[in-house]
Amino acid sequence: MNAPDPSAEIDAILARARRAQADYAKNGSQARYDRAAQAAGWAIMEPGRNRALAALAVATTGLGNVADKITKNHRKTLGLLRDIQGVATFGVIRDDPETGITELARPLGVVGAVVPSTNPAATPANNIINALKCGNAIVVAPSPKGAACCAALIDYIHSEFAKIGEAPDLVQMLPAPGSKEKTQRLMERCDKVIATGSQNNVARAQTCGTPAVAVGAGNVAVIVDETADLDGAAEKIRASKTFDNATSCSSENAVVVVDAVHDAFLAALARAGGALVEDEAAVVAALWPGGQLNPGALAQDAGKMLAALGLTGEVPEGTEFIVVPTGGIGPGHPLSGEKLSRVLALYRAPDFDGAVEIADAIQRFQGAGHSVGLHSVRDDRALRLARDLPTSRIIVNQAHTFATGGSFTNGMPFSLSMGCGAWGGNAVEENVHWKHFLQITRVVREIPAREPALEDIFGAYWAEAGR
Repeated sequence: MNAPDPSAEIDAILARARRAQADYAKNGSQARYDRAAQAAGWAIMEPGRNRALAALAVATTGLGNVADKITKNHRKTLGLLRDIQGVATFGVIRDDPETGITELARPLGVVGAVVPSTNPAATPANNIINALKCGNAIVVAPSPKGAACCAALIDYIHSEFAKIGEAPDLVQMLPAPGSKEKTQRLMERCDKVIATGSQNNVARAQTCGTPAVAVGAGNVAVIVDETADLDGAAEKIRASKTFDNATSCSSENAVVVVDAVHDAFLAALARAGGALVEDEAAVVAALWPGGQLNPGALAQDAGKMLAALGLTGEVPEGTEFIVVPTGGIGPGHPLSGEKLSRVLALYRAPDFDGAVEIADAIQRFQGAGHSVGLHSVRDDRALRLARDLPTSRIIVNQAHTFATGGSFTNGMPFSLSMGCGAWGGNAVEENVHWKHFLQITRVVREIPAREPALEDIFGAYWAEAGR
């Protein structure tokens, strides 16, 4: 028997999605869109389903840990639902008599969402909720390892849809086994691509010919200056670095400490469960055997990670992550890049100016546009980083993983996809959220003329430079 044609299979899925979306738009309302988004949210947040999805994610991907994935699934979804509650995404959403412009929300159509194995439930759920809120259908392309978890999530969503009489074809996924060919066909035939994950997927999304919102790589460097609350900073770094075993693109990968507090901060890290391992060469050899990240250390619990790196019994009992001093940055110094493990590179700077130079070099090597952290009481230093570094976000005195993608204690939109702007080769520098799942039609009416005189525009310039 001949194998099914992948292109025909994907085209059939898209055809069903388009029919469902056409009805969703034609017979849509704000209440319908909100109800569908809430159904998808409850599908992942219902405690029993959340636990099942978290356990399945760890069992099938081998990445992260169940308890933290439960937390992530819950908080990321709850935060998103809070963000979109009351947001108008249907019909007239703005009417401005002064400009004569009326804005109407319009769906994109069918969204193709490429999602990673690191968050095989939370990221698809985030995209699905945003798509439904804005009147779209969505087809998810999971990573091969994340396919089982994504399928379970969509089954749960369809169960919720059955309760409210919603069309299951609004939310679909590419059939397993996943392949680049299937994902490519989806990206080429859908109406908009939302891509999160490997830089290979991101590059393909941005060159597929379909409008795409894709996000760059993370490689967070965080600066600790002489004014920082050292124990507070160390505890926040520990909580962030170890959460879900460092699967997040927002997990700290390097800490840059000014000389004045270097030794005191090392002591604070030790109190927080960070063990100093000074043999950089040995760590690099164990973490990148043959030049590839060691799967035994990749996004693993502390004990497994230490065993994979040959550090069992070599660090204090209760070690949660390791801190490795280094000075090199660039391709020949892998510790300066993303590690997806409980390994934190430590850089020592003579002063804040030196710390800025180190953070800048790290970002330009990898992670440009994503985010940089600062532990300091000086707000002027945060503003300096925002002016001088190639980054979209400066996270101040917070646990980076929890803050970058939205937190109940900051104003960032809840998201699992962080745009990195031109620095990271992305079209957006925002957290990807509901606005990226919507387009707007404007009704433009004539208003009284507002043409200025030349003197109004050039008066100050003429006075300075002459006519």
